Amino acid sequence: MALSISAVVLLAIIVFMLVRKSGLKAGHAAVCVLLGFYLASSSIAPTLHQLTSSVNTMIGNIKF
Repeated sequence: MALSISAVVLLAIIVFMLVRKSGLKAGHAAVCVLLGFYLASSSIAPTLHQLTSSVNTMIGNIKF
């Protein structure tokens, strides 16, 4: 049985947990979100997309 979860949902959960448990301030989290938006519209976005797709494929090919 395979479990599929969106990277956005996973990252949102991680940021939420960091804000609640590790003392990450909401302002810092907002800066991280803004950085993500600016990176998505930059010229490095295709490279980041390819990198995350490759890592996703690599993790998906791991057999337990």
